Amino acid sequence: MKNNYFVIDSHCHIYPDKIAVAATGHTDKFYDVKAKHDGRVSTLFGLKEKAGIDHFIVQSVATTPKQVRSINEFIARSVSESCGCMTGLGTLHPESADMKEDIRHLKELGLHGVKLHPDIQQFKIDDYRCLKIYELCEEEQLPILMHTGDSRYDYSNPNRLRPVCEIFTGLTIVGAHMGGWSVWEEACEKLKGLPNLYFDCSSTFRWLGPEATKKLILEHGCDRVLFGSDYPMWDPGEELKTFFSMGLDEKQNKMILSENARRIYKF
Repeated sequence: MKNNYFVIDSHCHIYPDKIAVAATGHTDKFYDVKAKHDGRVSTLFGLKEKAGIDHFIVQSVATTPKQVRSINEFIARSVSESCGCMTGLGTLHPESADMKEDIRHLKELGLHGVKLHPDIQQFKIDDYRCLKIYELCEEEQLPILMHTGDSRYDYSNPNRLRPVCEIFTGLTIVGAHMGGWSVWEEACEKLKGLPNLYFDCSSTFRWLGPEATKKLILEHGCDRVLFGSDYPMWDPGEELKTFFSMGLDEKQNKMILSENARRIYKF
């Protein structure tokens, strides 16, 4: 514990060592950025003390159905070797031949939710192929961390997210990047007031800055926002320092840095 807060970084991507550099490079190319780190689990652990992060929520995404099982097993194995410092989210793919079995396996591995990235996985949030994912995750009480927003595409923008939240009212969704990366104003306007939708602030400070991000957080309410760094794209310690520069009060900090994540992911 540093800064007198228990800090949960709720948005971290990790990869097996043999593909970490390539996987991170693919994301760099997709977003035209240069990642701060390499995506290895060991690198993330090495940042823990310096960054002042107490716990990480880790995930990865499957770009084909055949990757789902191996990725989920890698995430679960990383969690089991973390000495209690990690909670894992599994991945799913809308073209899976047996979605129910994928979710059964995910739960058996002890994963606490699902990460989806419509833009990387190339499906629209409201695509009919995804309805089974939402139906089963709602039934199994598995929250979904969803990449949301991209002005270049129309896979994950607010117009597609809102109807899903309104139909699957028992499904908890965390809209990454304050609900709409690169379309923040539209996201704030269209996604307010949905009781089953939460947000994380990952990959937002770098484009909006702390003041504009703080305004978005207060618009939605501090009880609906989670802290996340988007490791390896950004450095967790630098992101946490920027978070504190917003000047939120102690109660607000506690909600965003740990309480909301504990409640949503049930750990």
